[in-house]
Amino acid sequence: MSSTIAWCPNHSQTDSQFAPNSMALLGNLSSLSVKKQYCNTRCLIPTISLLLLVTVLAISNAYFPFPMSKPRAPPTWLSSSSSFSDVPDADGEACDIFRGKWVPNPHAPYYTNNSCTIHEHYDCMKYGKPDLGFVRWRWRPDGCDLPRLDPASFLSAMRGKTIAFIGDSLARNHMNSLICLLTRVAEPTVSWPSSEHMVYHYGGGNGGGYNFTVVSFWAPFLVRNELVDPDGPAHTGLWNLYLDEPDAVWAAHVGELDYAVVSASSWATRAALRGVGGGAGEGRFRGTAVLRTVSPSQYEGGEWNKDGNCLRTRPYRRGEKRLQGIEFDFHTLQVEEFEVAETAASGGGGAVRMMLMDTTEAMILRADAHPSKYRGWTRRKGWMKEYFTIANDCVHWCLPGAIDAWNDMLAHMLLTSPS
Repeated sequence: MSSTIAWCPNHSQTDSQFAPNSMALLGNLSSLSVKKQYCNTRCLIPTISLLLLVTVLAISNAYFPFPMSKPRAPPTWLSSSSSFSDVPDADGEACDIFRGKWVPNPHAPYYTNNSCTIHEHYDCMKYGKPDLGFVRWRWRPDGCDLPRLDPASFLSAMRGKTIAFIGDSLARNHMNSLICLLTRVAEPTVSWPSSEHMVYHYGGGNGGGYNFTVVSFWAPFLVRNELVDPDGPAHTGLWNLYLDEPDAVWAAHVGELDYAVVSASSWATRAALRGVGGGAGEGRFRGTAVLRTVSPSQYEGGEWNKDGNCLRTRPYRRGEKRLQGIEFDFHTLQVEEFEVAETAASGGGGAVRMMLMDTTEAMILRADAHPSKYRGWTRRKGWMKEYFTIANDCVHWCLPGAIDAWNDMLAHMLLTSPS
């Protein structure tokens, strides 16, 4: 039986931060037989759950059941449930790489649009962002130092491995940052198996012979979907989402992956997907799933489709701005769901390792690092009506810029964490 909902994206966050209400669906998924529409007047439902993509990867092994209902301790705001975020401080004690502040970095940037091909959505230099001071900051955790990603060491450690970035345009934003950071030592060969599937391979020649592969899967809903009305209630489209079927764009390839980095702030659904079993691909996923928390949109002075903009030229100071409203609730649910899924994975024989990359505290302080109007935007065919435009982008991140810190975090997590 296929369970669907109708989903109409709208409100403040372009293509990267919408999600249907699916908390209630999890416990009742097996009994759903009719399509339900969960769109209020703003077509945004704040109750979101997210861990399920990682859970789908784990469930594809059929090694452990995902608990349908389990009591959880009340979440601590921005608590890190993963032990893999620790870096030793000067005294040898562990510190949390996700709690800290932004400090000046005169050595940045480490690449430009002359040394790397940057997607037009994020190429703020090309499109004339007037104040480029946003690139000269780095994230420093409390009580310790987070090393910058060393491209040679990273590529050497990833030799023979495959890492996938799965999700929406923020997943692509993250991946583009990694590719640009690695271009300091190697150039990949690029191929497009499909319009939703892009492959960067570091093989021979300029690729350095690492046999390392970076894959991008465009899967903004994470589950199978179909566009039923391109215009939709708010000119952004109306989709049917099939909550018990992972999107084949990525699910057919899970057996090929060593690492899966999930764009958790996508319009992800909380789909139980208990019926897919081994149907998520011919192989079984036995790697590491990294779940990234919500990346906040930062429109000020208006909404995303009106007068909202992001014009700051410096980061906020610590404590000067905090996550609020829907995004606060979303993050809280993300941490809760990660704890549940991590517990389930640990009871399943360790076939899947799960990590939480909690970038939210760092990024809420970086309203200065969004493109605003200084970016290109080629509309994806069939994605939105031709008259639908976004004046200012305060969701994605300029490259180079603050998002490069995500790859410092990712490299630390993957290269220094115990297996």
